[in-house]
Amino acid sequence: MITWRSGTVVSHGRSWPGALEMTVRLAGEDPREAADDVPAADVRALAYTGLVGEPAPGSRVLLNVGALRRGLGTGGYALAVAPADALPADPPPGPGHLVKARYTPLQTLVLGVDEQESPHHDTLRDADDLDGLPVVVADLHSALPAILAGARHAAALAGRRAPRAVYVMTDGGALPAAFSRTVAGLREAGWLDASVTVGQAFGGDLEAVTVHTGLLAARHVADAELVVVAQGPGNLGTGTRWGFSGVAAGEAVNAAATLGGQAVASLRVSGADARDRHRGVSHHSLTAYGRVALAPADVPVPVPDPEVAATWPAGLPERIREQAATLTRCPAGHRLVDVPADAGLLAALAATPVGLSTMGRGLDGDPASFVAAAVAGVHAAGV
Repeated sequence: MITWRSGTVVSHGRSWPGALEMTVRLAGEDPREAADDVPAADVRALAYTGLVGEPAPGSRVLLNVGALRRGLGTGGYALAVAPADALPADPPPGPGHLVKARYTPLQTLVLGVDEQESPHHDTLRDADDLDGLPVVVADLHSALPAILAGARHAAALAGRRAPRAVYVMTDGGALPAAFSRTVAGLREAGWLDASVTVGQAFGGDLEAVTVHTGLLAARHVADAELVVVAQGPGNLGTGTRWGFSGVAAGEAVNAAATLGGQAVASLRVSGADARDRHRGVSHHSLTAYGRVALAPADVPVPVPDPEVAATWPAGLPERIREQAATLTRCPAGHRLVDVPADAGLLAALAATPVGLSTMGRGLDGDPASFVAAAVAGVHAAGV
């Protein structure tokens, strides 16, 4: 159920393509259990400009404050559902009948790269092969910049230009690509050449119906040399073996292999998570790759040098290798690949154009998490 509020826009804050932060003064009761450093009736709100326009200061908006009420981390905004005073102008007429966020009040029509009205329909109609394209699959959205940092670092060491990188965003987390400041920052920095939103996710440079057509579009339309597949921000987990949105990482491995790509399974790793099921290799990776993936993938395992290992908890490299080794004995029969991790890779991670953060921890707070993602990029850059 939705927790509703209305309010008046006080001011605009940061903006990036497709999204606008606002301060909104609520007309009703503050839904939060404990207010932040702003007056009790003021909340931070987010408007997706492609859906609700750009509400001007002084105008009234309707808000969904459910996530704000529950204090959810990724959903720490009130979300603008509609302007209350004047409706946005109709979008210009155009092609496209692919509906995303279907049958919700904010369903939106987009032009799918694979639909009949697309100029790329003929290219994709019979497309069936990724031609060995490396496809790095990750559980968490936070792995994306680390994977790209690793790939770019490896290319620089080899004296090559950085690979043309495309992000395929699945619909396990946020549906609007505009929610991700990471994607916006990577695009602005030139680290990411295109994004493809698949399933119910929307707002990428290209829209596709499935992970399969998203991968084919990345290869045959966006000319990708490296693809990263991961859900948007907002991983959902329930503390059960199967009840987490990252289970789709296993299906992405299957899709990449089915289409003739080289699947690279990036391990979700932590040396700082308080929950034992996520220490070392997370049970999310072990389930998604060990039980859901039915096709083999390369599994890069970080091998830290003494300087890097000194920043990790004692015994963590050995724990990661022992856990990862179980993936070689699963039905898919994945292949472990040892990838050295040295101070140069840490420096590359520290130089990313967007902030690194996973489960509230940055590079200093959980370096193993980002190194494990980065070595997947290092390996993929050499495939």
